[in-house]
Amino acid sequence: MVRAGIVGISGYSGKVVFELLLKHSQARVTYVCANNTEGRLDQIWPQFKGRTDLVCAKFSVDKACELCDIIFLALPHTESMRVVPALLKKGKKVIDLSADYRLEDQKVYEKWYGHTHEDSKNLENSVYGLPELYREKIKKATLLANPGCYPTAAILGLAPLVATNHKAIQSMIIDAKSGVSGAGKKVVAELLFGQVDENFKAYKVLKHQHTPEINQYLSRLGERQVEVTFVAHLLPIFQGILETIYVQLNGSLSFEDITKIYQKFYKTETFVRMMDSGVQPEVKNVAGTNFCDIGLVLSEDKKTLVIVSVIDNLVKGAAGQAVQNFNIMNGFKETESLL
Repeated sequence: MVRAGIVGISGYSGKVVFELLLKHSQARVTYVCANNTEGRLDQIWPQFKGRTDLVCAKFSVDKACELCDIIFLALPHTESMRVVPALLKKGKKVIDLSADYRLEDQKVYEKWYGHTHEDSKNLENSVYGLPELYREKIKKATLLANPGCYPTAAILGLAPLVATNHKAIQSMIIDAKSGVSGAGKKVVAELLFGQVDENFKAYKVLKHQHTPEINQYLSRLGERQVEVTFVAHLLPIFQGILETIYVQLNGSLSFEDITKIYQKFYKTETFVRMMDSGVQPEVKNVAGTNFCDIGLVLSEDKKTLVIVSVIDNLVKGAAGQAVQNFNIMNGFKETESLL
């Protein structure tokens, strides 16, 4: 039985990690904490009443390392890098759900997150936790950088094409929409119910911090520099992401060619579901699951490919993918507690 800890249990991602691990046959949550919330976990999250007797206190490195074998960090960006070095030094494995270890160039991180990176040493050794692409590296990881929600949907939507036919691609535009839980649990005016309900808006246009993450990993796949146009929007729903991706092609690929590429690429991937021709994925069909659903449409002139990629931002886009990575790192069945 692997002992797991969750740092940041009071947030949405931390809560979903706990919920998933409660169903895990080979893991037990032995430690939870949050610096801004204290008390019985079943009072912080009443849905766990009768299911746990854990108590949330302020974070303690010594306590976490004493009680855990592996630790999930569900912390705000810029906070994880202050915690990771001490945990790794004590021989613990870490799954970080923040962006602190996703970008290989700390100058890029500092530009997009507005904060000096304080742990360049461990940044070099982190493994990006997108199982469909990096499963073998994840198996050996000590520090796992869990992907962002928008990048998960974007990279899975584009990976087969970029990896096999990057020369056919002329440009890529990602029109992304997310539920409000993607912004976390912080209280800010623009996320209040009265502001979000019956509303729809773009935000951080051409300045969203997930842009360099998408570019970095698509560039690795295509073995050349990739630059996408990425625009995020806020949906008046709690959770879920739908990304409509417009790819301009040179006209050399047929719809049959593209369909075969995607089917072959994801043939053995349990959590990626390709839609039948003419069927488009919907947020409601992935809600509460670890699936990514992908639909494809090609224009008659074969020059515009529309990819629709849909995930639950709190599950495949955060906590579910973290548990999927936990399973891989520990040699468990990858679908444990996720199906």
